[in-house]
Amino acid sequence: MELRGKTILLTGASSGIGLELSRLLAKEKVKLALLARRENILKRLADELKNSGSEILPIKCDVSKKEDIRKSYLEVKSQFGQVDIAILNSGFSHRAGVDQFSSDVAKDIFDVNVFGILNFIGELLPDFKSRKEGVIVGVSSLSDCRGFPRSGFYNASKAATTFLLESLRIELKKYNVKVITVKPGFVRTEMTEKNQYHMPFLMPADKAAGIIIKGIKKEKTLIQFPLPAVLGSKLLKMMPDFMFEMIAGRIKK
Repeated sequence: MELRGKTILLTGASSGIGLELSRLLAKEKVKLALLARRENILKRLADELKNSGSEILPIKCDVSKKEDIRKSYLEVKSQFGQVDIAILNSGFSHRAGVDQFSSDVAKDIFDVNVFGILNFIGELLPDFKSRKEGVIVGVSSLSDCRGFPRSGFYNASKAATTFLLESLRIELKKYNVKVITVKPGFVRTEMTEKNQYHMPFLMPADKAAGIIIKGIKKEKTLIQFPLPAVLGSKLLKMMPDFMFEMIAGRIKK
């Protein structure tokens, strides 16, 4: 897939993988709409990328709010005409065990990780289906494989994201709309910096962004990395429940 000249919408552009994706995509000579909640960081990023050869459009958007999503999408179409590729990257995590169990925390996580993608797809689909073209890239996680202690809300949100994208991929083939699922392992970001446990195969965000862009260009349906973590997640998924519970229980302690 040739990216040059395409209009690309990217959520979660102000930090982590999204920030590095912004920098790499700007080198592709595209029309790039950068969406995030933190307007001050977005403006600095847009200033950083202004001489990249790409057209940069920073837009303040909270993907947990459906009205923000609708307004942002209309603004991108107003400025750039249409969206060719949507990279739905925004993510939120908060670890909480049963002693701090809160449905409000669960809602915050699902509002960003699941409905932030689902609602954006709701805006994109009418245009993509009528044009019979378009690419949706949804960022899930290798943590969708099991329910880990203190991470159940996050794991469940990523599992929901993975299955949603898989279902859409099958249904949208007849409309020539491509759906790509991205499943990173541990990546060094603001979100993972607060983790107080060992993160195997931790990867720099710029390397992760490079893998994602390479996968999009190759039109892969599934972009997952790094390989040792991919193999580990597959093993965990196949593992008998009693064995997983024994291992996960030790990790918790």
